Amino acid sequence: MKTERHILITGGAGYIGSLLTSELLRANFSVSVADSLLFGGESLVPFLHHPNFRFVKADVTEPRAIRDALRRNWPKPDAIVHLAGIVGFPACQSVGRPVAWRYNVEATKLVFEQASALKVERFVFASTYSNYGLAVDGRPVTEESPLNPQSLYAETKIAAEEYLLTQKDAPCAPLLFRFATLYGISPRTRFDLIVNQFVLDAYTKRRLLIYQRGYSRSFVHVKDVVRGIMIGLDVPQEKIRAQVYNLGADNGNYTKDQIVALVLKRMPETVVDYKDLTFGGDMRDITVSFAKIKRELGFETTMDVDDGIRELLFALKSGLIHNPTDERYRNAQFIVQ
Repeated sequence: MKTERHILITGGAGYIGSLLTSELLRANFSVSVADSLLFGGESLVPFLHHPNFRFVKADVTEPRAIRDALRRNWPKPDAIVHLAGIVGFPACQSVGRPVAWRYNVEATKLVFEQASALKVERFVFASTYSNYGLAVDGRPVTEESPLNPQSLYAETKIAAEEYLLTQKDAPCAPLLFRFATLYGISPRTRFDLIVNQFVLDAYTKRRLLIYQRGYSRSFVHVKDVVRGIMIGLDVPQEKIRAQVYNLGADNGNYTKDQIVALVLKRMPETVVDYKDLTFGGDMRDITVSFAKIKRELGFETTMDVDDGIRELLFALKSGLIHNPTDERYRNAQFIVQ
């Protein structure tokens, strides 16, 4: 059977990338992954014998990382999905501004420049709704809303976005997705994300410690993020060139208290403690509009937070994830809940 297009994923061993790899292979795409394996590569082991899968250990901050990967007689990719980076404000704070900037901004430029030189058709960039920060007027933020970064992580993503949006006439068409906060299981699950960590703490400690109690956030299952990326790979290039989309759904907007209530519905014996905390971190308190992605790309989510909680609980109770408190399941050791 003839395979579909060839997709190259940077950061393909990660939380999103490993599931995206699986779904693209299942859909008969040819998939190449370039990853430095900062958090290990076990998530890619099941694909090693797949005839349409290739892997190279590569650091995207190197100026020729993509070109060098293709020198292995790999076919030129039809699209690059750029997921590699230092993800999340705690991880960025931990490594510091110069390193975060190098991996999230300079590496994005390097990969895009190589994609354009190779005449790759499209470049899908993973950004974040953290870019909106705190909503000024309390109304749902759209792709046209002012950006108000509250963290180094958001600053790096905005800088990368600004570069890509100046490249609308490049041979390679940039497409930017601002992801809501992810949750759910993937081949490389993370437990330093709000919903996932709430479930883990409630299950292992029977206790939750909640900061920023009244804040609103937006959430999306990792499976739906992968679906959104795949839609972005399929729609005509002229439709997505230099476009920004919030990726999620309106029913994914929750307050912290609503998320806690969903966790308590499954584990009612959990004790909840609340704590005030002022810190120089990712102070998101926003509701997000996803009207554009629904209207223009026909995207709707298939999973909700309750689905994710049940899925996570099953994985923990059945032992599918061994030692879930291990540091390999976290990009950073501390998150503000």
